[in-house]
Amino acid sequence: QVQVVESGGGLVQVGGSLRLSCAASGNIFSINSMGWYRQPPGKQRELVASITSDGSTAYADSVQGRFSISRDNAKNTGYLQMSSLKPEDTAVYYCKTIAARRPGGPANAFWGLGTQVTVSA
Repeated sequence: QVQVVESGGGLVQVGGSLRLSCAASGNIFSINSMGWYRQPPGKQRELVASITSDGSTAYADSVQGRFSISRDNAKNTGYLQMSSLKPEDTAVYYCKTIAARRPGGPANAFWGLGTQVTVSA
């Protein structure tokens, strides 16, 4: 099985910064992509940023220029650097890892339990 654990959330003031981490472990052969999602209170989960195995990135319009996604392939770990935080960034942030558990095997999605980010005005 594959475990995904997010960390780095917390309480921060408007304009502040946080760095989230996503550590994938277990029976992993390769990680195709990693993505950060968030779910604000009372709203649906939305994609924030994603990064592929070759380093290609994509961002939601709402975070473009403020957030940066990266990954360390050797550590099976992804990161989300968040800057210029706004109250509307308050949400539970989840990491989704698309990973294959054996050569030539299918790639499946594995989710973490999330980490809370609260931006106070």
